Amino acid sequence: MTREDWLNVLDQAAASGVERIQFIGGEPTMHPHFAELVDHALTVGLHVEVYSNLVHVSNECWEVFQRDGLSLATSYYSDKAEQHNAVTARPSHARTRSNIARAVNMGIELRVGIIDGGNGQRADEARQHLEEMGVTRIAVDHVRPFGRGAEGQAPDCSGLCGRCGTGRAVVGHTGEVAPCVFSTWMGVGNVHDTPLASILSGTAMSQATETIRRAVGRGGEDDDDTNDDECSPGFPGSECTPRN
Repeated sequence: MTREDWLNVLDQAAASGVERIQFIGGEPTMHPHFAELVDHALTVGLHVEVYSNLVHVSNECWEVFQRDGLSLATSYYSDKAEQHNAVTARPSHARTRSNIARAVNMGIELRVGIIDGGNGQRADEARQHLEEMGVTRIAVDHVRPFGRGAEGQAPDCSGLCGRCGTGRAVVGHTGEVAPCVFSTWMGVGNVHDTPLASILSGTAMSQATETIRRAVGRGGEDDDDTNDDECSPGFPGSECTPRN
């Protein structure tokens, strides 16, 4: 996806009634056109959430994070640096913790997800630590079997939350659309050759959504979806917030 492709997708999203989008990665702030894409999304009336690891945050990014209509999300795994760093596979704990505190002090709307992998991980202490820093939006989820969490296993729909494709979708770096960040192997169309609105309302999306709901044992539209933070990237929990 080029800069022009992403701008076009944002225009299509706004025109088709999408209200909220999330920039996620990888690390979205490293995209060469990150600030421009966020600005364009806000200009066309979309609410933006940026899901960042908050390790390296430039001055330009801090300016972006303070824009009206934007919120920030990140992941935090333990109050102990060695446990957090074991998950991220690098010494990121101090920087992420410091930048969480900075975001709170700057009054930036912030959501933090804790993914509890068990095995003695101090998830409860991580929540307490975040609360002490002034974070108010915190959610905890278990590790879901996708991406790094799959440990080499083939993806399985039964590990999804069941809301994938229902009021949400993901557009990947190739333009491929899938029901959510966790179900990217279930491509339902590509924005390079099909309008986004047609993909979202198309047969392939409906079939993928139904397959997922059956696999996780969810029923019809009357299911209780009040806990919309479940599987929100990041815990891997904004409304389907996955860690990939």
